[in-house]
Amino acid sequence: MINGILAAEEALASRLAHTFRTYPRQITAAIAALLLSAGGGAFAVASLGPDASELPVKQVFETVKPLAFENQLEALDTHGFTLFRTEITRSSDTAEALLRRLGIADDAAAAFVRGNPEARVALLGRAGRTVTAEASQDNTLQKLSARWMPDGDGGFKRLVIEKVGGGFHARTETDALTPGTRLASGIVRSSLFAATDDARIPDSVASQLADIFSGDVDFRSLRKGDRFAVVYETFDADGQTLRSGRVLSAEFETNGKLHQALWFQEPGQKGAYYRPNGDSLRRAYLNFPVEFTRVSSGFASRMHPILNTWRQHNGVDYAAPTGTAVRTVGDGTVEFAGTQSGYGNIVIVNHRNNQQTAYAHLSRIDVKAGQTLTQGQTLGAVGSTGWATGPHLHFEFRINGEYHDPTTIAQQDSGAPISPAARPSFDRLAVATRTELAAAFSVVQASAD
Repeated sequence: MINGILAAEEALASRLAHTFRTYPRQITAAIAALLLSAGGGAFAVASLGPDASELPVKQVFETVKPLAFENQLEALDTHGFTLFRTEITRSSDTAEALLRRLGIADDAAAAFVRGNPEARVALLGRAGRTVTAEASQDNTLQKLSARWMPDGDGGFKRLVIEKVGGGFHARTETDALTPGTRLASGIVRSSLFAATDDARIPDSVASQLADIFSGDVDFRSLRKGDRFAVVYETFDADGQTLRSGRVLSAEFETNGKLHQALWFQEPGQKGAYYRPNGDSLRRAYLNFPVEFTRVSSGFASRMHPILNTWRQHNGVDYAAPTGTAVRTVGDGTVEFAGTQSGYGNIVIVNHRNNQQTAYAHLSRIDVKAGQTLTQGQTLGAVGSTGWATGPHLHFEFRINGEYHDPTTIAQQDSGAPISPAARPSFDRLAVATRTELAAAFSVVQASAD
């Protein structure tokens, strides 16, 4: 009897195994359907239960025994924390003044900064350097770091002062800047530079914006509500931006018209700004030889401030503080760099087509006769040498020796369109640029609304 049952079970198992080997997919599907049906049934049953909102609410009380007061005081006594603060150095800083602005009251640290040559040179009498301090809860210095860019170097330097035992130790390190990009936007309410200040855009970037769109936008007559967006390079040190670089793309909307520009460099050629359709925005001359200034005297007849006679003013005067950088408005070669009677210190630059520009009353001259200059290169600084009643730049534009109004020179085109070979790369960049700037415009529009 038992042997017969075992034989029957073995035969059934053998047949089931044969069936699974013959129809594996059909059997798997059938099992899956059965499981899904069972799950659906379980869900249906579960959904027939009472609504959770109708269940009675129960309150649970539990007695919590706090730590003993003495234990809490002991925990507070042993608890420590670190305070962080960042400041910018000033030219008038003393060791005590700098540490005081950083919230540090530490006579030993102040004495170390005064006495250590590395710390003294890096921190005192140096304006514009970023300093970060770490202090204990009793406002004593634990660590101080300063970062700056040395002149003519592509990296940055880092001064680190650390508390070691009962004293301090200083070291100076050299590191590489980290390149990055920043997207910013703003709305004009009074002027372009006020709007860029509100958007925390560096002055150098704002100046580039004005130069890029100088042929399309009259920045002296902007309207309230005009808006802009810009993407530009940054160079960071330990997460803090030390320098801004070139504008990579920009949009400016004024009087209902949208102007766009992007930087593109073809292989083996100089880079330039273009419209999205590939037309060059490069002008033969920049609008202004001095950044962030105002016209104090135009190209017209006037009463001469020294000779007290009516005379034709053959240039444009730009009021600016002594030492403000003066740049050449176009590519050219220095014809003269020196002193000429009423002009004082003057630089004369020869350009194409018998055109010249002259930069007078300079406090210093940074170029030599015969030197080749590129557009935007610094050639000197604003001063009051010669016949000048105050610091300003006298700027002239001459064609074949005759004087012309300098405010018209920026209207001359000089750029070539994108070549057919570079067109595919440019088009891809233009599409990506429009996407970035559209995102920036949406942010500034939302803030305006």
